[in-house]
Amino acid sequence: MRIGNLECFAGISGDMLLGALTDAGVPRTLLEETAKALNIGATLKFSSVDRSGITAAKVDVLEGEHHHGGHHEHEAHKHHHEHAAEHAHRPHVHGRAWKQIRELISHAPLSQETRALSLRAFEYLAQAEAKIHGVPVEDVHFHEVGAVDTITDIVCAAAGLTSLGIEKWYCSPVNTGSGFVECTHGTFPVPTPATAELLKGVPTYSAGPAKEMTTPTGAALVKALGCEFGNAPAFAATVIGYGAGTRNPERFPNVLRLSIGETADTAGRITVLECALDDATPQLIAHAMDRALEAGALDVMCSSVVMKKGRMGSLLTVLCQADKRAALEDLLLAETTTLGIRLREEDRVVLERRFIEAETEYGRIRVKIGSRSGKDLNFMPEYDDCLRAASEHHVPLKQVMQAAIAALSRSEIKS
Repeated sequence: MRIGNLECFAGISGDMLLGALTDAGVPRTLLEETAKALNIGATLKFSSVDRSGITAAKVDVLEGEHHHGGHHEHEAHKHHHEHAAEHAHRPHVHGRAWKQIRELISHAPLSQETRALSLRAFEYLAQAEAKIHGVPVEDVHFHEVGAVDTITDIVCAAAGLTSLGIEKWYCSPVNTGSGFVECTHGTFPVPTPATAELLKGVPTYSAGPAKEMTTPTGAALVKALGCEFGNAPAFAATVIGYGAGTRNPERFPNVLRLSIGETADTAGRITVLECALDDATPQLIAHAMDRALEAGALDVMCSSVVMKKGRMGSLLTVLCQADKRAALEDLLLAETTTLGIRLREEDRVVLERRFIEAETEYGRIRVKIGSRSGKDLNFMPEYDDCLRAASEHHVPLKQVMQAAIAALSRSEIKS
């Protein structure tokens, strides 16, 4: 099984995660194109820095002449999220409400996986803010500067995370830091109220300099990934990436470490949830499928079946890891017309997966490669990349896909 392991010995923030993803081989172009797709005026700056002797990647968010990206002095913009009730009589205040951000992400040209993970992270963030401020989640308000930074961090991180083909995420106990931080509402102890709310149920500790080390954005992304916290199982790391925060304290590496590799057994167990529907509309089924993916399903399928009394129906099948079973059970029972769900555990064998970029006449296209025992067996151009290129160059989609495979065959494939 291909797993990802986050080691948060110096905490985690959005910019640190972007840096770790870049250092682990996620193409910069993917992150740049994702930031551009949001159309909120944000661009990314990439650099290499030293943190207590460790060379790490640094990614900053730029908006016009403003420079955001700091672990963590710039995170004060994100701390932050004042709700609409406070601004009801102040129309001159600029910002974005959670419902506006949700619409922005929902309609941006992003992959389904990126969109689902982004919305899940923002939902956690908005729910935390709503609880702290005692307002409906729809009324949570993000300052304009903080919103641009937060949206870019979360959506670009989601694009990078979902591109890695990770089947299971693990995370170490999270170092929150200590001391105090200046927020919109005043001076608060570390972890701030939003971070503390997001990290409920997550093992945390405080060590190192008296500074904020884990931010709400970082905490929301860790929660949205559905990480298993504690020690990762025995695995052979093939890629290690380091993402840097802004500060460089003495004798303390302010970095996030991301390791990717395979567990000893590439055959895994999977949970299958299944129900047959003969009284649900296509729109209802499509909505349930989308919601299941957002809730962490690995895949969702729907096929036509003939049911009792000759009635046509739909067989809805959801694949997930065991820890997602309960949430997906509740979702299917709530969102469909079924009166019951069949459950079973199945073995599966999966290919090791990685991405490379193919240079084509239509631009760079990511290609997913499936391999086993070091032998490449399957090659599949990424649909979203091909669709975007086909639209930009006004050519058939299949032409772009064929060009990506042809470009791949002309170049030497490297792991």
